[in-house]
Amino acid sequence: MRPEGSRTYTLLGVDGRPFESPRPGTLGGHRRGRLYGRLDCPSAARAIARGGYVRHRVFFADEATAVAAGFRPCAVCLPEKYARWRAANL
Repeated sequence: MRPEGSRTYTLLGVDGRPFESPRPGTLGGHRRGRLYGRLDCPSAARAIARGGYVRHRVFFADEATAVAAGFRPCAVCLPEKYARWRAANL
């Protein structure tokens, strides 16, 4: 049993599997789209407002974990990182 007031967060690990963490993730992602971005991404916010995105939303502790799990940067909130990813993956 967890102490009163403690909370855990479900994050994805480098193997793409969920695990419980005492700390929230620093990046959000979309499992089906295999992309990650900032938690304040305007594109993700629009998708969440439309309703279908939340079901496939995932969170990562950091960028290295997201990349290791096979996710790519968001073109909207991480345009420079997306451009480098795209150039390397053409």
